[in-house]
Amino acid sequence: MPQGSSNLDYPQLGLTRLAALTAAQDIPWPKGFSHVDKTTTVGSGPETFAALAEGIMTWEIQRRAGLTVKAPPRATVGARVVSGFGVGQLRLPVPCEVVWALEPQRLETDEGSAVTVAGFGYGTLPGHPALGEEAFLALMRPDGAVHFRLLAFSRPAGLIYTLGSPVTKLAQAGVTRSYQQAARALSGGF
Repeated sequence: MPQGSSNLDYPQLGLTRLAALTAAQDIPWPKGFSHVDKTTTVGSGPETFAALAEGIMTWEIQRRAGLTVKAPPRATVGARVVSGFGVGQLRLPVPCEVVWALEPQRLETDEGSAVTVAGFGYGTLPGHPALGEEAFLALMRPDGAVHFRLLAFSRPAGLIYTLGSPVTKLAQAGVTRSYQQAARALSGGF
């Protein structure tokens, strides 16, 4: 179970961990929240997995996606991170707290095979334009295929962000693409 801060004020704290370890169609996403579940193949083999996992756990995926990052060196439960979203000095601070983290490990699947996984999920803190949680995962399947998986559920944090919802959705789609490109780059891909 995730250890949470009293400042994490969205429903179903740690839900992205459950989603990360089960089939997405089985997840009871909170009502009124949009959700994202994107998986991208980034290569194959243990070296590719290790590079992606390390890039996720050390915030490099956010940096390569164009965000500034103020955080401890590694994603661990309770770590606070403030990413800067925007251009140059015009950046919106987006504070989060890590609610769960998995260092690389093999997990048994329901089908009886093992998948190697690493990653973390963080939740929004006051001052973030959204309420919700986002997770970043490196996965290596039994056949050696390596995937980057991004999971999130969110809704606007207040009236001003609700009014700007169409712009926010476009920005989220752009950041998702940037994360996918960063995962490919971290993995040695294109």
